[in-house]
Amino acid sequence: MLTATAFIAIMLVGVPIGMCLCIGAIVFIAASGNPLLFQNYPLQMFGGVDSYGLIAIPLFILIGEIMNGGGITRRIVDLAMAFVGSLRGGLAYVNILANMFVASILGSATAQVAIMAQIMVPEMERKGYDRTFAAGLTAYGGMLGPIIPPSVMFVVYSVLAQISVSDMLIAGIVPGLILTVMFFLVIAAMGFVYHYPKGDVQTLRERTRTVLNAAPTLLIPIVIVGSILGGLANPTEAAAVGSLAAALIGRYWTREFSFAQLPALMLRAGIYSSIVLFLVAAAAVFSWVLVYGTVPQAVAASIQSIAKDPVTFMLLTNVILLVIGTVIDGVPGLIMTVPIMLPIATDVYHIDPRQFGVVVVVNLVLGLLSPPVGLCFFVAAAVTGTKPGKMFIVTLPFFAVSCILLILLSIHPWLSLALVK
Repeated sequence: MLTATAFIAIMLVGVPIGMCLCIGAIVFIAASGNPLLFQNYPLQMFGGVDSYGLIAIPLFILIGEIMNGGGITRRIVDLAMAFVGSLRGGLAYVNILANMFVASILGSATAQVAIMAQIMVPEMERKGYDRTFAAGLTAYGGMLGPIIPPSVMFVVYSVLAQISVSDMLIAGIVPGLILTVMFFLVIAAMGFVYHYPKGDVQTLRERTRTVLNAAPTLLIPIVIVGSILGGLANPTEAAAVGSLAAALIGRYWTREFSFAQLPALMLRAGIYSSIVLFLVAAAAVFSWVLVYGTVPQAVAASIQSIAKDPVTFMLLTNVILLVIGTVIDGVPGLIMTVPIMLPIATDVYHIDPRQFGVVVVVNLVLGLLSPPVGLCFFVAAAVTGTKPGKMFIVTLPFFAVSCILLILLSIHPWLSLALVK
């Protein structure tokens, strides 16, 4: 009780979540009356990040930095325009389709929203779309980032759950594609009701030129996802090769990337990676004291009194995680919930940890698009000058279909495990 009170108190005064976890663990050890636990404190933190799979995180982030600096994102948008740009609401389809392509490279929702909002929102507004809707749609497109591989959140979850990173990344493919199709259906329905404008019709020659110009950029997701699916490389090796592919394409094909940019890009990737890795280390020591204090067992007993079967447990978990995700960012949300909820899911209800991981990640990402915080909306608002509250209202149909997907993932494990060997 003392640990929980201390944790909540220091979090409410604005202490970063990583420090909250570390201080909470110290309070627990001090209250336990066993000072010998302090000797294991640094060892537990080091053990939390002593994982080969975590090397993939800075590499995935570096890919995104190189891609943005090398003009690759713009060509991906042009490619999406060639396929669906002429339909009614064409730019809305382009927004989601381009986000899907970019998601297979970036793997971060907030980074993806920041990049795509700069490109898509001004273009959609120029074609007659409401700026608030365009910004909100871009934020929902960013939701695909942590679901379609590569995904920083899936890597972190894999380390926390001690399961294969490759399996978790592959498990996100089908849910990511389903969510993309569901977003397309919403756009089609809204386009019919609100009479969205049609895009410019490209001639066959123009489409061919666009496809040929953008085709080499698709080598990046093909290299990353293809090598993982084909068993040719693990996620860390695939990320390293993807970084090299992004640099070569940006330098010799788009000609907008210079190797002189690498030090600055690597520094930015290193700073963001260090934040994520510190959170993972803090989570390791906090999880350790939770297990020592038999917290998961107490929570399991409480949940079992309500949820009598796996489906009920998963639906209850959806509600809990969605609430947590509205006020806490994705990776810290994983770190706070997985050590407590995962043992209950696997040991008590015999739920596959990969299915549980997909549901957890989708939940927490949807929380980034929900009041009162809605971090992705705030990112889009900062870039476009719109209001986060209005964004949530005009994009409610996308929130509704995302909730439907969560229910389907909770009830049908095969949606997450279809491609996992």
